[in-house]
Amino acid sequence: MKINTKYHGDIDVKSEDVLTFEHGIPGFGDEKQFVLLPLPENEWFHIMQSVETSQLGFVVTDPFVFFKEYDFELDQASVESLGNPSEKEVQVLSILTVRETLKESTANLQAPIIINLANRRGKQVILNNSDYQTKHLVFAQPAGKKG
Repeated sequence: MKINTKYHGDIDVKSEDVLTFEHGIPGFGDEKQFVLLPLPENEWFHIMQSVETSQLGFVVTDPFVFFKEYDFELDQASVESLGNPSEKEVQVLSILTVRETLKESTANLQAPIIINLANRRGKQVILNNSDYQTKHLVFAQPAGKKG
């Protein structure tokens, strides 16, 4: 299918690459289908692009690349809504707020995106009992929990 994107223009995507968020994501409840698109010449960051809304694309990354100590446990309801994936079937992403310089950019560690790679279901989970915040400097050292 052909979609119009925020950063990549018009592109073709395969239906099997579409991620389905049954309840949308917080703040965008009507947006239920996304695709992950690589950023050219950048292995760390991707765009999570809405299939329906061309101007809705989130910059995302694997939080474990930048935050080695990042750790959380999913609640049972979230695991079930994703189809009870095994640990190997799960991909975790964090939405970034990209600033003028990359060094000022932040990652939302309080609300990770969880994807079941086996069935392509996704969910943004808000971690309630957590020391994580919505804005952690991506290139800060040491990375991890606030303390």
